[in-house]
Amino acid sequence: MMPKDAPTECELTVIGCGLSGMAAALFAAQKGISTVQVGVNGGLIFASGYLDLLGIHPMETGKTWSEPWAGIAELTYDWPEHPYARLKKKTIRTAFEKVVSFLGENGLSYREAGNQNSEVMTPLGTIRNTYYVPETMWEGVRALKEKRPCLIIGFEELVDFSAAQIAGTLKEKWPRLRWQNVRLSEITWAGPAVSGDILARDMEMPGNLEKLANSIRPHTGDAEVIGIPAVLGMERSQEVVSKLSLALGVRVFEIPTMPLSVPGLRMNAVFSQGLSDAGVELFFPERISSWKQESDGTFILGLGKGAASRQIRTEGVILASGRFWAKGLRADRDGIRETLFDLPVHQPRDREAWHHQQFLDLQGHPANRAGLSIDDQFRPLDLTGKPAFEKLFAAGSILAHQDWIRMKCGSGLAISSAYATVTAFSNMRGK
Repeated sequence: MMPKDAPTECELTVIGCGLSGMAAALFAAQKGISTVQVGVNGGLIFASGYLDLLGIHPMETGKTWSEPWAGIAELTYDWPEHPYARLKKKTIRTAFEKVVSFLGENGLSYREAGNQNSEVMTPLGTIRNTYYVPETMWEGVRALKEKRPCLIIGFEELVDFSAAQIAGTLKEKWPRLRWQNVRLSEITWAGPAVSGDILARDMEMPGNLEKLANSIRPHTGDAEVIGIPAVLGMERSQEVVSKLSLALGVRVFEIPTMPLSVPGLRMNAVFSQGLSDAGVELFFPERISSWKQESDGTFILGLGKGAASRQIRTEGVILASGRFWAKGLRADRDGIRETLFDLPVHQPRDREAWHHQQFLDLQGHPANRAGLSIDDQFRPLDLTGKPAFEKLFAAGSILAHQDWIRMKCGSGLAISSAYATVTAFSNMRGK
């Protein structure tokens, strides 16, 4: 019998539970690699649900791309150190398709517009490009493109979503767009304010969807489509949207809300359950508190402290720990540091050069491109330019030479770099 304090044994440990960490654990499980994943709440719970590939390049001109693959070709020519430059188009496409297929098999279907970006609405009423769109939001893409008569519904008690702001911002571009608020007290229990996650679960309770339809129906008018904040169910969102569309006789679509994001929570739940079902051992919420490497290259990772501490013995590690908010990077007075392995961070030489003088400088701030430099196997480099460890890899926003927020490439970067790390580890082991 294994001793009570014996370490958890695995072939690969993924550190982080944002999109890059979730994708890496998924790819590893699909390859039959025994995997442990460790992390605290990742950025998924704030995600809009949209999956970006590339939306803007160059940043200083704000050029948008309807054909993201052409944009990536230009980006990698201009920025040869960008992580995309280390990946073939086929690799990026395969990684994306695997994640989207997994989500669809677990009730979160996505659509894309024939290898092109789609224009989508934001919670502020602005328009931006994205690549994959949740099925529950797809009718909004079509309605926006065709400028069909559309009604945006808001809820008085859902204070972080403004139907009036969306309609007002889009008025010139979409003349036949109007808005109407309804009261949640007519549908379900709600105080002066309610969060989207609670409301989403309420929408799956018996009778509430019918009440929602009854409250909207008097305002439908000539609307051919109706947009509603993305709170239409937590576990059965596609079913809820379909039933509401049938009840109203009008196509319904969701619009992302401000964080916490229900589409992000849905994705997080699907990944967590799907990975557990696939045999990934999940340590949530946990952080790695210590590490050491044995003479054979094996990593010993410590979790927790004192009597609650435990260890993981693993052959390889994928570091998908994110940036500053997720505590994968930390900014001190004397520089930016990677917080676990103390890996060298590519960054401006002087703190004064972290930021441009103008807060909204079109070029973006140099600190936003700080992160880990990698080789072609996505292994972080040491100060000599060589891999810091043979089987330590990095994925996602912790990578250097990218500005995923401004370039609208966050999902593509997370998913494709995760695929690259798992592929590299698998190839080293001959799997």
